[in-house]
Amino acid sequence: MSTSHTDAHHAHSGEPGHGSPRSYRIGAALAILLTVLPFWLVMARPLPSPGLTAALIFALALVQIVVHVICFLHLDTRSEGGWTLLSFLFTTVIVVLTIGGSVWVMFHLNTNMMPMPTVPMH
Repeated sequence: MSTSHTDAHHAHSGEPGHGSPRSYRIGAALAILLTVLPFWLVMARPLPSPGLTAALIFALALVQIVVHVICFLHLDTRSEGGWTLLSFLFTTVIVVLTIGGSVWVMFHLNTNMMPMPTVPMH
């Protein structure tokens, strides 16, 4: 299959997903919204708890990652027979395990390796 045939197929297929101006506009609008909303949450402080604000900002960050992956990186189950999505998910799992494990080890080292308070001997 030649490159020109593949490009012509994607150009005439009418699918909104892979590189269409519509998908870029939607992705850009969502990315801007998902950037402005956390900024507003921090500056206006509409929520009573800082922990709730941080949790909501974290959730919005995860949604923004999904928006970037779908709208700009065009990862879906159809591209490359699903292998690009599978490799992305595998990379995500490895990164989460590495960061989570590192934080867990550092927390336990901090807890277990702190010096004991000195007690004067009589």
